[in-house]
Amino acid sequence: MSANDFAARSPFVHQGIRQVVRDIVPSQIREVAHLGMGRENVVPLWFGEPDQPTPEFIRQAAINALAAGDTFYQPNAGIAPLRKALAGYMNRLYQTALVPENVIVTVSGLNAMMVTLQAVLGAGDHMVTTAPIWPNIVAIPRVLGADVSTVPLRAHGTGGHGHGGWQLDLEALFAACGAKTKVILLNTPNNPTGWMMPAKDQVRLVEFADKHGIWIIADEVYARLVYNGQDCAPSFVPFMTENRRIMVINSFSKAWAMTGWRLGWITAPAAITGELEKLMEFNVSCPAGFIQQAGIVALRDGEDFVVSARNRYARSRKVLVERLSNMPRIMLPEAEAAFYAFFKVDGVSDTLSFAKNLLRDEGIGLAPGEAFGPEGAGYIRACYAVSEDLIHRAMDGLEMFLTRNAL
Repeated sequence: MSANDFAARSPFVHQGIRQVVRDIVPSQIREVAHLGMGRENVVPLWFGEPDQPTPEFIRQAAINALAAGDTFYQPNAGIAPLRKALAGYMNRLYQTALVPENVIVTVSGLNAMMVTLQAVLGAGDHMVTTAPIWPNIVAIPRVLGADVSTVPLRAHGTGGHGHGGWQLDLEALFAACGAKTKVILLNTPNNPTGWMMPAKDQVRLVEFADKHGIWIIADEVYARLVYNGQDCAPSFVPFMTENRRIMVINSFSKAWAMTGWRLGWITAPAAITGELEKLMEFNVSCPAGFIQQAGIVALRDGEDFVVSARNRYARSRKVLVERLSNMPRIMLPEAEAAFYAFFKVDGVSDTLSFAKNLLRDEGIGLAPGEAFGPEGAGYIRACYAVSEDLIHRAMDGLEMFLTRNAL
């Protein structure tokens, strides 16, 4: 029986839940995935995670910590060695001078987002972000009673099979802000489009936010997954000072293939990390100690893995782009970063039904564009953090499906 069925049977109880929570649409990505989980011969490209497990040396670090009895409560802000390691990691990456007090360790990037938004957003406040966007980013502030405006990312130069990319109109972003705007939240590199804010636009945005007293919260969980020869995407970390309203969210999930571990961190001015620490206590208390020990080893010994994984995704990305570019009805804007192809299928408006039918008929699991807001209508997302063989299998199935269902 579904949750909706139970709600219909108990309307008095169900209506006691806050309306803003009842109005949240369940994940359409999971709606598709749940149809395919447990089914044989499915190619699952619906979630944003690699097809390989976490590297053995990271897993072994957690095993060793468990064997040593690391099963107790830990500090709300994270253990000191991991905070020190994270500060050092970002200093190497961005040539900054962070200290451990600038870091709060969280139970995933999602927990980091909840904590940062709880700290600065309240009922009646306003947040601005871009779209299409990961749905959690607009749901969290609404749960907190805040209003959200989205400014669309637009695909440019994408006629036919052209390779123009996604762009953000900064003036439109600024115009969306008003007297009640407390936060501009940017996911860059972006899920699902792969858009990446240029450094010159970051400068303009920081100047605007400084002038108007607005917080910039940057979700940078895909920072290491760039394909332009650079080691990382432009970050807001170098702009952070003790007197500037900037917080940056990051995660171990993507770069180190640790999606199921639920380990992330916040980089923030040291003056406010004590406030974030209090919110960690009220949300999750603390990340597990043995998982934090694995995080230390990932940072210490995992750089070769990050580079090799990115190279592997780049090869799969090349295959996916070539296959999609040779299919009729496909419009594929160029993605600069992350590990997604976000493409439009001509003649398809209901991508949820499209994704379900593709799964049923061909065993190919993709994410519907509507899951990322109205701006994602007509688009499909495929995660290419998988082997080239799986990409070919997925594209073979998609091609057959499109041929059978020609306009």
